[in-house]
Formats: sequence, C-alpha cells, structure tokens
Amino acid sequence: MIVKFKFFLLLLFLPVISWSAKASAHGTEIQYQKVQAIQIDAAYAGGQPMGNAQVTVYAPNNPSTPWKTGTTDKQGQFTFVPDASQPGNWEVKVRQAGHGNIITIPVGEKTTALAAGTEKAAEGSDGLSWFDSEDSVGDTLLEKALLAAAGAWGFFGTALFFARRRRAA
Repeated sequence: MIVKFKFFLLLLFLPVISWSAKASAHGTEIQYQKVQAIQIDAAYAGGQPMGNAQVTVYAPNNPSTPWKTGTTDKQGQFTFVPDASQPGNWEVKVRQAGHGNIITIPVGEKTTALAAGTEKAAEGSDGLSWFDSEDSVGDTLLEKALLAAAGAWGFFGTALFFARRRRAA
C-alpha cells in the first residue's frame, strides 16, 4: 500500500518536476547578414554580445581545415569575404569561455536553403544567397509534445521494470 501511495505521489508531482523554464546558461545566438561581405553577429542567449570570441571559418571544399580565423569585436561582430570560387555551405564556428555555436551559410549562385519545410532562395548580384536563420530556430508545440511523451514513456517503463523485478523476487 505504501509503495502504491509513493508511486501515486510521484505521478502527481511529475508535471511540477518536469516543468522548466528555457535554460540559457550556455545558449548562444549567431546571425549573419549580407553587407559587401558576410557579417556575423554573435550574442549570448540573453542578448549580450560575445565580444572577443574566437571565430573559425571553414570553406566548403575543405571543412576540416580552417579557412580563416579571428575574433569578434566588442559588439560580437565578425566580417569576412568568402572566396567566390568556392560555392557551397560555409561553416562559421564562434566560441568563448565554453559557450559557442556553429552556423552554416550557403554561398553561391545556385545555392538554395531549406528552412521550416519550405524552400527559400535569396540571390544577390554578388552570388551570395542565404536564409533567415531564425526561421528554423525554436521548438514547435509538436516537438515539445513528442519530447514530453518520450520522457514519460521512459520514466514509466523504467518504473514498471523495477516494480516487476521486486514482485518476482
């Protein structure tokens, strides 16, 4: 009887235990925009700029070797001009004190980017194309519901597994 009560009490407080605010201790946000080059804007999840953060740019033809390295300015900005002879997805990694993120920037005349299930292509006269990275950021209600269901299934499966072992012993 006590075991059933404890199990019921745990089930009662499971929603309270699993409820959490969005954690942003190590969250970062990186955006880019087209100027005469590519400008990276790096900020922490709270909005503070990632000043003097390490930046590594990787070209599409050799993604394991850095094409360019540098640091952001005090406002978290870094600008570079990609080599037009290397179309494809350029990756930019920004890191500072354990925080960091990687952003993929499509560059080239016929480069298209998929965002949120729809195809968007924004091509300029200089051959640069990109999509707004915020379109694909954030969890949808369906993703949250599936994650919650998977967590509950794992919790209950584990609880039932251990409860079954006790009865058999």
